[in-house]
Amino acid sequence: MTMNNRKGMSLMLAACVAGCATAPGPREAEQDAQAMMKRSFREQGIAKLDRIQQDELQQACSGDKPPSEATARRLEAAQIATVQWPADGAYLGDWREGEKLAQNGRGMTWTDPAGVPSGGNCYNCHQITKAEISYGTIGPSLLQYGRLRGVSDPAAPASRETLKYTWGKLWNAKATNACSNMPRFGHAGVLNAAQIRDLMALLLDPKSPVNAP
Repeated sequence: MTMNNRKGMSLMLAACVAGCATAPGPREAEQDAQAMMKRSFREQGIAKLDRIQQDELQQACSGDKPPSEATARRLEAAQIATVQWPADGAYLGDWREGEKLAQNGRGMTWTDPAGVPSGGNCYNCHQITKAEISYGTIGPSLLQYGRLRGVSDPAAPASRETLKYTWGKLWNAKATNACSNMPRFGHAGVLNAAQIRDLMALLLDPKSPVNAP
């Protein structure tokens, strides 16, 4: 056998061995992915590497299949337990400030100073007022949000349920939909309680442009 033939056989053998090698299992693939993520990102400003660490809910919703119904209900129950309800029972703030928050897309990027309040960036995903002609459609339209739910008397039982649901959705959207695309604004510290009150008012105050006839 010539030298060239021997080299050719060696290459073919190596190819066969490589082709017969066992593919990495799910655990190994996950470890490889995590290692790649850590190599690909670096800390800068207020953006730290802890942002790429997934909690149980994020892991469950990041797979190629959605979590089972039982798993989703369990995860939602854990998320609703994290919601911090208004200590004084006051759910509504100033809708005018809420509109400013809805328009504000800044927040939690590496160029933002630490401690500066973020915006809500609500128009990125929702139609909110009739006056705004540029908005996203990832989330449902919120036009007439309060009017459609009959929130005219916050003391009424139906209104109280709507107030509680809306607050929980803004604080931690995963509490009612485990794999929701909506950010966990309060849970993640993107918005504080006062800001959430203002967004609540934007959605529910009868005088808000959201509820204009």
